Amino acid sequence: MSAPNGTHATNGVNGAHVNGTKVSRPLTPGIFAPIPAFFDPETEDLDVQTLAAHVVRVAKAGVRPVISGSMGEAPHLSHSERVAVIKTARQALDGAGFTHMPIIAGTGAGSTRETIELSKEAAEAGADYAIVICSGYFAGALANNKNALKAFWTEVAAKSPIPVIIYNFPGASGGIDLDSDIITELATECSNLAGVKLTCGNVGKLTRICATVSNASFASQHPRLNPDAPFLVLGGFIDFVLPTTYVNAHGAITGLANLAPYTIQRLFELSEASLKDPSLLPEAQRLQGIVARADYTIAKTNIAGTKSLLQKLYGYGGFPRRPLPPLEPEAAAAIWEHPHTQDIVRVERELSGKIAA
Repeated sequence: MSAPNGTHATNGVNGAHVNGTKVSRPLTPGIFAPIPAFFDPETEDLDVQTLAAHVVRVAKAGVRPVISGSMGEAPHLSHSERVAVIKTARQALDGAGFTHMPIIAGTGAGSTRETIELSKEAAEAGADYAIVICSGYFAGALANNKNALKAFWTEVAAKSPIPVIIYNFPGASGGIDLDSDIITELATECSNLAGVKLTCGNVGKLTRICATVSNASFASQHPRLNPDAPFLVLGGFIDFVLPTTYVNAHGAITGLANLAPYTIQRLFELSEASLKDPSLLPEAQRLQGIVARADYTIAKTNIAGTKSLLQKLYGYGGFPRRPLPPLEPEAAAAIWEHPHTQDIVRVERELSGKIAA
C-alpha cells in the first residue's frame, strides 16, 4: 500500500513498544538540546557512559535531545558510532523513566543516497525524527539552485521512515541558506517534513514561515503523514525565543541548553505563558536578556567552549575530536569568568536547586 510522496505505509510512523505497550512520542513545541559527543581523552573512542548521563541530566529539566547534530560532531562520527549514540540515548531515557521523550537524530550526509541510508539506520536505532542538513561540499553548484535544493529534501522526506526536520545552517553548509519561499513550499508539498531549524538566525524569515505553517488552516489543508509530527518552526539560537513566541514559532534547538537546561526551559515556559498573562512579560524579558547575552558570548567559543564549560560545571566534557582544537587554557578561564557566563550560571543554580528541592 502506498502513501503520499511515494512513501511506504509505515513511513513517518514513530514510537516503539515498551513492556508490550505501544509508546507514541509526538513532536511538540519546546526546547531541544543538541547533545555533544563525548570521547575518551586518550583514544578518542566514544564515551557512551558520559553521553547517557548527560542526556538524562537535560531531560530532567524538560529538555529533549538532538543526537548527532553539529554540536554532536556528526561529521566526525562513523555510521556505527551514530547508531551507538542513538541507542545509548534511547536506553538512557527509557531507564530514567522518559519513555515518551522523543529523540531527534542528525542524518545529513554528503549525498542524498547516504542521507536516506542514515535516516533508516537512525530509525532502527531508536530515533523518532531526523534532522537533515544539505552538505556544503558542492555548495558552489547547489546554493543558488532552488530545484536541486528542493529535490534533496523532497526525496529524503519521501524515503525516510521517520519524519524529517530541515536544518538550515549556512555556517555549516558552505553558505547554503534556504529562503522562506523554499521552506514554505517544501512544508506545503512534503507531508513527511516535520519542521525547520533556523540556525541562520533570521527572525524575518522565521516570521514569514510561521505566517504560513502556524496559520490555523495549514494543518487541515496540508496534513502531515504522521499526525504526531506537525511542522514546527524552531530557532537555532535561544537569544530570540521570546519575540518569536509572538509570531507563533515553536521553540528552539540550542546548544546553551546543555549548560543551563532549567534556565532555557523556564524562559520558554514564561514566553508561552506571557501570551495569556501579560503580567509575566517583564520577567520573561529579564530572563531573555540574561540568556541572550550568554548565548552570544558562549556560542563564539563553539563546541570546544561548550565542552569546557560542561567540564567546569559538571566534571565532564573533555575535548572535541581532532582536527577540532580544544579551547586554550587562557580562553577557557576567560569564558568561565565572563560576566555573561556567570549571570546564567547563577540563574541555573537557583532554578535547578528550587526544582530539586
